[in-house]
Amino acid sequence: MAEQSITLRIAGKEYPLKAKSPEAEQVMRLAAEEINNMLSFYNTNYPDQSDFDKLVLVALGQSVGKINASRAAARLSADMDNLDDQLGGYLASIEKNR
Repeated sequence: MAEQSITLRIAGKEYPLKAKSPEAEQVMRLAAEEINNMLSFYNTNYPDQSDFDKLVLVALGQSVGKINASRAAARLSADMDNLDDQLGGYLASIEKNR
C-alpha cells in the first residue's frame, strides 16, 4: 500500500507527514488531537508559562502514560503466563488421573 500524505496541525503549526496505512493515519490524527487537547488544558491553567514549557508538560504526560501502559501490559502478560501454567498443570493432572 502506498503512503498517504497528510497534514497535521499541532500547537498551531502544520506538519506535512506520511501515513503508511489508513489505520496509521487515524492513529496519527488521534495523537495530534490528544496533544492539542492537553496543550489547550495547559494554556488555560498555566497561561503565564512559555509555549515550550507547556509542550514539555505535554511530552512528560505522554511519556508517563506510555510507561504506565507498558508496565500494565507486562503485568498482564505475566498474569497470562501464570494462568497458562496453572491450566497446563490442571490439565496434566486430569490426564494423569484418567
